[in-house]
Amino acid sequence: MRQMAFLIALLASPLAAAAQAPPLTVESVMRGPDLVGTAPFNVQFGADGRYVYFRWRRPQTDTLDEDYRVTVASPQRLERLPRNAIDTIPLANGILSPDLRRQVVVLKGDLWLLEQTGARRRLTQTPGAETAPAWSADGRTVYFTRDNNAWGLDVTAGALAQLTDIRRGPAPRSPAEAAGQKKALRDDQRDLFDFIRRQLADERLRADTDTVSTVKPLYLSERQNVARLAVAADGRFVLATVTERPRGDTAEGRQVQMPVWVTQSGYVETQQIRTKVGDAQPRQRAALIEIATGKVTWISRDSADASGVAFSTTGRHALIRITSANYEDAWLVVVDLPTLAQREVAHLHDDAWLDGPLSGASAVGWVPGAETVYYGDEKTGYAHLYTVAAAGGAARALTSGNWEVQQVDLAPDGRTAYLHTNEGDFGQVHVYALDVASGHRTQLTNSEGRQDVVVSPDGRTLAVLHSTANHPPELYLQPAHAGAAAVKVTESPSPEFLRYDWVKPDIVMIPGLDGVQVPARLYRPRGAPANGGGAAVIFVHGAGYLQNVHKWWSSYYREYMFHHVLAARGYTVLDIDYRGSAGLGRDWRTAIYRHMGGVDLDDQIAGARWLVATMQVDSTRIGIYGGSYGGFITLMAMFTRPGVFAAGAALRPVTDWAHYNHPYTARILNEPQSDTVAYRRSSPIFFAQGLVGHLLICHGMVDDNVHFQDTARLIQRLIELGKQNWEVAVYPVEAHGFRRNDSWTDEYRRIFKLFEETIGAARPAAR
Repeated sequence: MRQMAFLIALLASPLAAAAQAPPLTVESVMRGPDLVGTAPFNVQFGADGRYVYFRWRRPQTDTLDEDYRVTVASPQRLERLPRNAIDTIPLANGILSPDLRRQVVVLKGDLWLLEQTGARRRLTQTPGAETAPAWSADGRTVYFTRDNNAWGLDVTAGALAQLTDIRRGPAPRSPAEAAGQKKALRDDQRDLFDFIRRQLADERLRADTDTVSTVKPLYLSERQNVARLAVAADGRFVLATVTERPRGDTAEGRQVQMPVWVTQSGYVETQQIRTKVGDAQPRQRAALIEIATGKVTWISRDSADASGVAFSTTGRHALIRITSANYEDAWLVVVDLPTLAQREVAHLHDDAWLDGPLSGASAVGWVPGAETVYYGDEKTGYAHLYTVAAAGGAARALTSGNWEVQQVDLAPDGRTAYLHTNEGDFGQVHVYALDVASGHRTQLTNSEGRQDVVVSPDGRTLAVLHSTANHPPELYLQPAHAGAAAVKVTESPSPEFLRYDWVKPDIVMIPGLDGVQVPARLYRPRGAPANGGGAAVIFVHGAGYLQNVHKWWSSYYREYMFHHVLAARGYTVLDIDYRGSAGLGRDWRTAIYRHMGGVDLDDQIAGARWLVATMQVDSTRIGIYGGSYGGFITLMAMFTRPGVFAAGAALRPVTDWAHYNHPYTARILNEPQSDTVAYRRSSPIFFAQGLVGHLLICHGMVDDNVHFQDTARLIQRLIELGKQNWEVAVYPVEAHGFRRNDSWTDEYRRIFKLFEETIGAARPAAR
């Protein structure tokens, strides 16, 4: 009996469950969410803070994404809601009134007023969508945007006023003042006819007694449109950001026509998508519109974009961000109101290009309740948070150290900033509460991995999406203080996924060719090495500026599982955060300036050498693969570093940077017409003659990011060079990120076959 009890206990253990899982195959891991599940997303507190609402697909229950809520006071109370219910529920993303007792929210394009008591009142019901609501300083008026204009609604009296009149098209011309012969004729008419004199008198009378208040129109050209509008809290000014498209002819701003091959009509159709780097780009200007007079003051600089950020809480100042065309400089400009005096309060500069985790619009603005600007800057080498007074003066650093602030969210009262940082460990992200006045930080989360946090309206509860290296994100609820325990709400993966023994890859440091320590994820072989010495594969993540060496769930989760398939076949797998990757500061980010495929490729070569020296890998049995930027690096490796990699798979690769988009490429390589050296040495197509080893190229034919033309041009180049040992797989209905499981499966079968036949178990035995 004791033996039977032991056997039953063994079978119930996690190790036994893992042992019972079927062997991993390419087909099984490429099922994506059908295996891994769909993690909770769109997590938000309700306006009253009692519930957390989110979308989620419960394993083996939901066929489509569903709406859920959980009770904050009782996290075990998980409720499934009717489909699209969240779209009709007041959430805590509304705009608080100055007395913090009411909110205005947008529900399905209409405005609703939420009282502290829980009562709610519909403010608008219109065909056009209302957006960007804001309160007046006295709490009586809600400002909003509709039909590309600013409006004000008195929430008590219900009076609605249109504050701007922005129109498209040429402004009407005023009648020209009569002169010469025409003036003589006009004067004769007035002298001769009482009828004409009475007409003129009536017109003057109507003009003097007209009680209809009209707004002075602002006319925009057909190539201009309003990107953003905001109304000052005192209702005196509107801040507009206007975008102007380049001319759509062949000489300026030509957009690519992308063929769509598999269509409902049976005909080849086309889509008009982006321009190429160096072509004419849209430009932005900011404008301050005085509501009473309609006077427009444009804020701009030559060869720079200007965008309106926001008004201060009192409406006494407007904040404008101006960015140079070469992306090396940005200026924060405060405009005093109503004098319209302009003052530069911060100048950001980078000799390469400005970017980093705090470069987005959410990382610059006004501290609520203060005439103080907050912004992010990498001037110390790492992204940190700064403030500066609207009156100007020295900036104040709220954070510092050899780590990054990656996200900033300010509490409505402006006293607390919630920071997502990698302080203490570049491979983890935790949340801190920062007291803005003192600069004191309190760490709120401590579980290994990554925490993405939403704070409740009262600041007492955290809704945490937490993940580890071997488990997708799940929703937890936690009190908002240090050391508090988090309660798990969801379990997303399928039972089959949970039966596998998914590993947490080791994080190792590899000596770079220049002596710098380069972080990497290491998957150790779990099966016996095939054909003698060990084989290895290096995976190159995409995006360039992205972090994949960390202790949370990877966005490359299919590749994570595929690496388990390779490890089970005896491969060692290395995944490197090469130079240019995120999470490691400004110098790491900009190391690829003017030469992609330089030091970032050196880091892959260093990885190959480390595998041979440390992991007993056979130097003739190393492969490399990756998609997008990873596909580009794979091509550069196969073309410019002969003999290091026996095989490579380049997926949706950039083959010529002069054909990629402007915002990404011009930051790193400047423009092709002004920096030909940077483009020539960074583009694989110019090195195709150096191909050594076996190459697989895979590309979706409706890729609107890295166009299929990149692969088509490289194919022609390889044909003309007479190269052999390369092949191409095309996917007629796939864009940059594949959507169909059968496409994923086909692609990774080919990658697996390539490695097996060149460096793995199925390769021909050496003679």
